Amino acid sequence: METLERSKRYMNPYLAGLIIGIAMIAAYYFSAEGLGSSGGFKTVVVATTNAINHDYAKKTKFFESYVSEPESRPIKTWLVFELIGVMVGAIISASIAGRLKIGIGKSPKITNKTRLIAALSGGILWGVGTQLGRGCTSGLIMSGMAVNSLSGYIGLAAVFGGGYAIAYFFRKLWI
Repeated sequence: METLERSKRYMNPYLAGLIIGIAMIAAYYFSAEGLGSSGGFKTVVVATTNAINHDYAKKTKFFESYVSEPESRPIKTWLVFELIGVMVGAIISASIAGRLKIGIGKSPKITNKTRLIAALSGGILWGVGTQLGRGCTSGLIMSGMAVNSLSGYIGLAAVFGGGYAIAYFFRKLWI
């Protein structure tokens, strides 16, 4: 009975998909860009680096093109507001579902230290991968498929196929 009661607190995945689709259409209509997260993070990193050490930002190949463009300021980039909305939405959703608490989500089979190292490593790999791939997986899959791009479909198969293949090796940490 507990599981049934708990499941009523979660959003219907079909409704969530419909809302994401509507958000994607709105994003393309109003900004001529799809949804994604790496662009917003990059803008914040560039702006922070520029504020801390402008000379370094101007001389570094990665930062120089962004620093010279006035549009690269976080307040002028809608992706930053998208990220803020995602964070606020997550807090609201967790609060409604009764899961708003501070803690480390992990399997009982691993230590907090192992979980934090794995999370940090995954975050670093995500950051490097989004730069090498020129965008994040959500941008590739959702935005790519929204415009019926073959790369979006290939990305979907690669991300989920790779996830299933790699999950096999890490399953004992979580089961």
